[in-house]
Amino acid sequence: MNSLSTKSKLHSRVSKFVEWIAPDPETREEIKKQADEIRDRISDKAKEDGLTVTSTPRAGSFAKKTGLRRHMLGDSEVEGQDIDIPFVVKPPKEGEYKIQSMIDKFLKYAGLSYPNTDRNGTKSSVELKFTNTLSYDLVPLFATKDSEKQILVRSTGEEILTSVQKHTEFIKNRTEKSKEKKGVVLFNECVRLMKWWRDVRCAEASNLEDVPSIIIDLLCAKAFDRFSVQTTYAQTLAEWCTYLAHVVTKKEAVIFTDYSKEAATNAADPWRVIDPVNPENNVAKKMQAYEVDELAEWLRNASEGWNRAIAADLKGEDNKCLDHLVLMLGNAFKNHCED
Repeated sequence: MNSLSTKSKLHSRVSKFVEWIAPDPETREEIKKQADEIRDRISDKAKEDGLTVTSTPRAGSFAKKTGLRRHMLGDSEVEGQDIDIPFVVKPPKEGEYKIQSMIDKFLKYAGLSYPNTDRNGTKSSVELKFTNTLSYDLVPLFATKDSEKQILVRSTGEEILTSVQKHTEFIKNRTEKSKEKKGVVLFNECVRLMKWWRDVRCAEASNLEDVPSIIIDLLCAKAFDRFSVQTTYAQTLAEWCTYLAHVVTKKEAVIFTDYSKEAATNAADPWRVIDPVNPENNVAKKMQAYEVDELAEWLRNASEGWNRAIAADLKGEDNKCLDHLVLMLGNAFKNHCED
């Protein structure tokens, strides 16, 4: 791969765009303060109702620093940031996990705590939406005997053993490791760029309307573990996407050994992306073979796009370089990649 300078126009543009999609660091403490207030108010209402909240760990993209401040809704850029707040509760009865009753309870607690705030129940959480474009997802989880393990219950009744603490640690460890490399590229910022790229592709897709964020997280981790990061975002993502295109095309299993050396096997699943904190949980099990194939095509196109952008930049062809970036990251890139 040809060397790309951090002083290049390409790197400058991508770095500026990373700043634009990332949440404002100056508001982080304010969000933490508001989230802690929500934790306290909701936990107090639960206690009054006879429900025991054992913990409210920090989790999700806000804790991992992989979240987006803005999203694409069709062709439009929409302001808004989602913050997950898990509430780990002691089951009313030993071994009895009913998610709908928990959703109903937390919807009531939210109404009592914030009567003038928009709120609604989803399949697995309660969304509490404030007028400051911040949305908090109150996610009920069930406690286990291990304080760092919880049971997540899907609307279908499926019970999944998880650990929100270890999921956060899994990402943060790689971000810290990327700081050791010479250059300015951080793992979590690459995840942000891949999430934005995913949103743009989903808006244009014919067969694949969504790729869960956990799959993006784990694909990025797979590429990082193989290649680490390069000096620039463009070089890093060109290398990652080339590698991941091969992995997804071949439907190679994505497996990690951070917390376990075992992994689930199910011949019926077209592709396996194994949850690093629960080897029995294939987070890609709902994807059909044709959806995996489309994701592979997206990654092949992204690999080609990044490499073409790099080649154009090295030749000093700024407009052509920008065209390749817009094809991958949408028109928003063109409007928000300059000072």
